[in-house]
Amino acid sequence: MPDGLWELFQRVVPPAPVRPQGGGRRRHGDREVLAAIVFVATSGCSWQQLPPGFGPSGVTAFRRFTEWSQARVWAKLHRLVLDELGARGELDWSRCAIDSVSVRALKGGG
Repeated sequence: MPDGLWELFQRVVPPAPVRPQGGGRRRHGDREVLAAIVFVATSGCSWQQLPPGFGPSGVTAFRRFTEWSQARVWAKLHRLVLDELGARGELDWSRCAIDSVSVRALKGGG
């Protein structure tokens, strides 16, 4: 996990929930879980095929992915990365595309 991406991620990730009853297993660190999620997303493997060298299991990585998705972490991180690249002048908007699947088109237009 590159340090720059990790620093941005820390700005958008919600704090870990506190277990009121205490005890239980130690929660895997966010950085190692993020690395596992990025590996699954970029390699095309399934959650069950996550190599054990990452630390968290595929089930743990998927659970945290779901938790972070519900907290809109990925959208916030995407925006932060775009803002950071834009501030550096490293965005080439001439190569921008809009996916029609993600833009809602109402019947009858408007």
